[in-house]
Amino acid sequence: MISIYKKELHNFFSSLIGYIVMAVFITSIGLFMWVFSDTSVLDYNFATMDQLFSIGPLVFLFLIPAVTMSSFADERAKGTIELLYTKPLTTNEIILGKYFASLTLVIIALIPTLIYLYSIWELGSPKGNLDMGSVIGSYIGLLFLAGAFVAIGLFASAFSNNQIIAFIVAAFLCFAVHWSFYYISAMPIFRGSFDLFLQKLGMNYHYTNISQGLIESKDIVYFLSVIGLFLFVTKLKIDQREG
Repeated sequence: MISIYKKELHNFFSSLIGYIVMAVFITSIGLFMWVFSDTSVLDYNFATMDQLFSIGPLVFLFLIPAVTMSSFADERAKGTIELLYTKPLTTNEIILGKYFASLTLVIIALIPTLIYLYSIWELGSPKGNLDMGSVIGSYIGLLFLAGAFVAIGLFASAFSNNQIIAFIVAAFLCFAVHWSFYYISAMPIFRGSFDLFLQKLGMNYHYTNISQGLIESKDIVYFLSVIGLFLFVTKLKIDQREG
């Protein structure tokens, strides 16, 4: 697993992929936090990191599928996937190596946002007037969300030899699992009866809970279950195609 992990990270940073991912993420979040008038912190009357944590999932929706789309699709298209199976590696080790490498890249892209945190801390009146419990919870929520999106992205990449198709499928599935249950629950037919149940099926409900600083076991179990499910079906698909 470690060898695959190192190989994937090397591929990210030996090409433009890793740098583009970080640049796009930081620039997108920076524009919403400091430039666009509707969301700019400078136009608020209080210090907040809400812009990062509300826009983050939307940026991840496009960013993470772009990171994962080549994980299996490109290797299969180039015929290099067979080389992996000539090495003493199990399917689980290959999947986990690629998974943790992609997740590491997303975490590295998140680290520079601490500059925004420091800036808002300094801008607070008085200095440091910021709900750090909520901020820490939101960062943890973003990490779990990134983990789930990466698992979904690997699943989509395992289904196709075409990176573009893998990207589109991953983006659609990420949107469906994160937001669709919320919108479905708002339909009049479900309102007042099954709306809360439907919301709990989606990631948005659990991400929102964690972002409020309420880190409960049920939300952690939910994200770990989603990650485990998509990694499991990824293994099934790879074993089916390569078997």
